[in-house]
Amino acid sequence: MSLPLFIARRIYTSGDAGRKVSRPAIRIATAGVAIGLAVMIVSVAIVFGFKHTIRDKVVGFGSHVTVGNFMALHGREARPVCMSDSMMAVLRSVGGVSHVQRFAVKQGILKTDDDFLGVAFKGIAAEYDTTFIHDNLVSGSIPAFSDSVGSSKLLISKIMADRLRLGTGDKVFAYFVDDGDVRARRFTVAGVYQTNLSQFDEALCFTDLYTTVRLNGWQPDQAGGAELSVADFSRVDAVEEELVRRVNRTVDKYGETYSSETIQRANPQIFTWLDLLDLNVWIILALMLCVAGFTMVSGLLIIIIERTSMIGVLKALGARNGMVRRTFLWFAVFIIGRGLLIGNVLGIGLIALQHYTGLVKLDAATYYVDTVPVEFSLPAVLLINAATFIVSVLVLIAPSYLASRVRPVKSMRYE
Repeated sequence: MSLPLFIARRIYTSGDAGRKVSRPAIRIATAGVAIGLAVMIVSVAIVFGFKHTIRDKVVGFGSHVTVGNFMALHGREARPVCMSDSMMAVLRSVGGVSHVQRFAVKQGILKTDDDFLGVAFKGIAAEYDTTFIHDNLVSGSIPAFSDSVGSSKLLISKIMADRLRLGTGDKVFAYFVDDGDVRARRFTVAGVYQTNLSQFDEALCFTDLYTTVRLNGWQPDQAGGAELSVADFSRVDAVEEELVRRVNRTVDKYGETYSSETIQRANPQIFTWLDLLDLNVWIILALMLCVAGFTMVSGLLIIIIERTSMIGVLKALGARNGMVRRTFLWFAVFIIGRGLLIGNVLGIGLIALQHYTGLVKLDAATYYVDTVPVEFSLPAVLLINAATFIVSVLVLIAPSYLASRVRPVKSMRYE
């Protein structure tokens, strides 16, 4: 063990009751590091949890990449495109794609005896991944939707159910207007879902693909498009680039042109808002690192002043300036290490408490979630710990030079 490390450890572990100044200074410096680290860990966990929760909800309604008719994707006009078995096979063969599912949309009106509501009927088939709907199902069940037979079943949102006073098992009429011709269909409410994403909950209900294709007057092998799920969200742009090369601008047998669109381009407001959260995290991290650094500098200066006589004795015995500086830097490392330990326990403990109890609530109408979402990321925690340790040590290098400027002759008369 080196001499500076040995001396620093003896100073840190000393139980000398006569030291009235150093103990509070050590506690304050330790608390500054611990609180700063805990705040950073919790902040990053909340932002990660919030971003991924909202992103997953948006993706649940529209998948990662949509392939459809050029006019429908870029002109927002309901136009079909051929989704034959061969085209579905091509889409499944794209690198990074984990799942492909067809869909079709038809605008209509849900009407009861007391009220009516304009909604979009999204038709889905057997291959549709209903995990997202199931996770947000409030009541009822998800029917076995098909592309070959109509079920007359409907999944509506809780907002629709409350406005129209509908519940599971109730009958409701839907009206569809095309070129002045009004068609009516009677549906049975099979289930009610709630995602708290109002812009989707207010407008989208689910039925079978067969019904929506028939209502649109399309051919059996046509659909509104296909939704592609990507195994790794970071590869969404790479997947679309491959689609641009292999699928986009090709023409189907009905003369319709294929195109593609990522979920970010389809919902730019939401993803831009989520990206702005990163700025908040960087500001919080910078502020907390400053807090930890300032408290460590203050604590070390107090310790140096309080140990002036000890420094003088060491230098009188032949200690060089470098050894004195390393002694107090090692002392600071002990304080930082204890602060990091306490901060990790506190921060991770708060994350676990929120994750398992949902103690802190939110207004779902404003934040799209009813509790504060948290997501623990080990790499992020390790990176925060490393950054806190490095920054705290670096800011102490300059104050440590103060110890090396102490002269033995003056230090003997200090007390």
